[in-house]
Amino acid sequence: MNSFGVEAKRALKDSRETIAKFMNADSDEVVFTGSATEANNLALKGHAFERGKEKCHIAVSSVEHDCILNSARWLEKQGFRVSYLPVDPYGLIRMDALEKVLDEEATLVSVVHGNNEIGTVQQIETISRKCHEHDALFHTDAVQSFGKLPLDVKEMSIDLMTVNAHKLYGPKGVGALYINSGLRIEPLIHGGGHEFGLRSGTENVPGIVGFAKTVELRKEEREPEAKRLASLRDELIEGSLEIEDAYLNGHPTKRLPNNASLRFSYIEGEAVVLRLDTKGIAASSGSACSTGSGEPSHVLLAIGLQPEEARGSLRLSLGKYNTKEDIEYILQVLPEIIEKLRAMSPLTPTTKRPR
Repeated sequence: MNSFGVEAKRALKDSRETIAKFMNADSDEVVFTGSATEANNLALKGHAFERGKEKCHIAVSSVEHDCILNSARWLEKQGFRVSYLPVDPYGLIRMDALEKVLDEEATLVSVVHGNNEIGTVQQIETISRKCHEHDALFHTDAVQSFGKLPLDVKEMSIDLMTVNAHKLYGPKGVGALYINSGLRIEPLIHGGGHEFGLRSGTENVPGIVGFAKTVELRKEEREPEAKRLASLRDELIEGSLEIEDAYLNGHPTKRLPNNASLRFSYIEGEAVVLRLDTKGIAASSGSACSTGSGEPSHVLLAIGLQPEEARGSLRLSLGKYNTKEDIEYILQVLPEIIEKLRAMSPLTPTTKRPR
């Protein structure tokens, strides 16, 4: 190997160690992928193919990201057994349903840590403990919580965990799957045996180095930044709920520090997004991955909302560059937008229309 190859190999090794240490894993337990979507596919399908149809039973929550749900549905079509776990009105897994699938010999349970739409944070330590009591593996999609909330794969008894770089302001096109040492999964991509034989293909070394650098920067700022964002989030939520017929989606306290998911009766969330955009405020009406689909969010339907309620939802995500002044500006602009849209909406009862 020439000196350039040696340098790239060293950079890859150092980056893997940095990211592994951040989650309290061993470096050979971190497998780099091209995205979190690929990592989630590898977790579910890799487990299914390793176990085989007769011995595999996968359970996923009904509020997972589309890449988990669509992987599960695809496996179902191939003849694998899949169960879907219901949630309560806050988006938390129903523990009685979890116990039921575990009694039915589920082999892998996948539950998102922090929900990308409604912000609810699951009790993954409790869930993983219950899984292990029944000899089931536990996987979590931690893309939204990685670098924002404490994550220790050993302490939390996590078997597989998906993360990526760009949610930490790192480069796009880089993800990783933590795989607990000793677990066997089948690779999805075959070739030269890269990434411990689990993900062949030349590694994106610049992207991976960038991933590691974002993790280094996050080490020092994670806790104070999470507190700062949570304070801004709470101010935003409290101010928004002062609007008549406004509601919070997700858990009031067990939620991501940067997520405010709201809904407003009698109007379409997408209309609010467009009006906010003209004011220089970027928002979405649901998952960023499915914006524009026109269909009500499966997450909002899973927590018991009616389609018309789900369509009135608005998601505001905060980041490191947001300030208290930004929140004040949103709360100045938002009520007027809601009022104007309700005045035009045929859904608004006559008694509630502004005069």
